[in-house]
Amino acid sequence: MKINCLSCGFKVDLADAYDNYEGQIKCYACGGTLEIKTQEGSVRSVKSVPDSPNAEVLEVVEVFNQGRGGGRKP
Repeated sequence: MKINCLSCGFKVDLADAYDNYEGQIKCYACGGTLEIKTQEGSVRSVKSVPDSPNAEVLEVVEVFNQGRGGGRKP
């Protein structure tokens, strides 16, 4: 089963494990998050999930921690 990413158009190939699935997946090409629902191997819905503000916070914290650990500062 394949789903087109709503952000970049890449065809995401889903394994059989996603035949009856409801939840989020990430696009391999752009990293965009999709909320999908499948049933018996058929796609029922696909929605684009906007970037979470927490993802940006975590990225900033990781960069900050790298600087404190004796590595080079960004």
